Amino acid sequence: MQPDSGWDSDLLRLLVRGVRDCGIVVLDPGGHVVSWNAGAERIKGCTAGDVIGRHFSAFYPPEDVRSGKPERQLRAARAEGSVEDEGWRVREDGTRFWADVIITSLRDDAGELRGYGEVTRDMTGRRRAEQQLTDRRRLLARLVAAQEEERRRIAWDVHDDTIQAMVAVDMRLQLLARRLPPERQADVEQLGDTVRDAIGRLRDLVFRVRPPGIDRLGLAEALRGHLAETGLAGEVRSTLEREPPDDAAVTIFRICQEAMTNVRRHARASSVVVEMSTADRGFLVTVTDDGVGLAGLDPDAGHFGLAEMRERAEAAGGWCAVSAGAGRGTVVELWLPDVRP
Repeated sequence: MQPDSGWDSDLLRLLVRGVRDCGIVVLDPGGHVVSWNAGAERIKGCTAGDVIGRHFSAFYPPEDVRSGKPERQLRAARAEGSVEDEGWRVREDGTRFWADVIITSLRDDAGELRGYGEVTRDMTGRRRAEQQLTDRRRLLARLVAAQEEERRRIAWDVHDDTIQAMVAVDMRLQLLARRLPPERQADVEQLGDTVRDAIGRLRDLVFRVRPPGIDRLGLAEALRGHLAETGLAGEVRSTLEREPPDDAAVTIFRICQEAMTNVRRHARASSVVVEMSTADRGFLVTVTDDGVGLAGLDPDAGHFGLAEMRERAEAAGGWCAVSAGAGRGTVVELWLPDVRP
């Protein structure tokens, strides 16, 4: 049995009329409103009775009307079949909303233009969310830059002031030891050993506070240098298509730094592998060790910076997860978006 075309047409009209998520408008060849559904009424704030016969440019901002944008879009739809635009539109009460609009030319079987169909979606909420995300990323970039600048200043102060002063003390102690009687030299030499041990710890602190190489050598080399400093065996593998921007590189480095610190202090591992790749329009990084795994960690020892790692990643618009390795050990996995155009 062939379906009744009139019955199908009635269903189609009911469907178009009842759709509320998007505005569906039919225009005549001159751009005047012929049909107006419930979605258009909800989005643009007026009923079909108020708008039938009006030119569709009434819902464009004045600056777009002055520039001739409505007419340009009709010409483009007539020439190309359809045109899509995202921009400001105006409701009946004068308020603006951000819209995604598709205008399609409507032609009969003979190819004659009978009018246009306009489908409008209100994207104000999505645009607001995207703007908030952009603002948060900008704030994060400023916070990361300020934090790293403060770390750099502290590292310089410790290196150029405190460490140099302690080196001078060590040299004086060595001179003093040579002048003292043998029975007193041991005490001074022991004091000198304590000073040199403190200098070593301070130099390690300087490296952890502001590791060299990120700006000059890139992220992968900076991580290789840090891995060497930890004394752990392992390697850093990178198949990144391009270097992450500064704030993302610093965030990745800090999370990997914390992960390596956990491996060295708690995992009782013999090696660690860091892998970096490009995935899902961002940067995917895994830190895998062969230690005792999550089950072997002391539950009374705290979370070992895991919360801080997650917070860093989430603040940058990404995520960080910790799981057990396939055989043994622990896997720290993180992903950050590449926000550059």
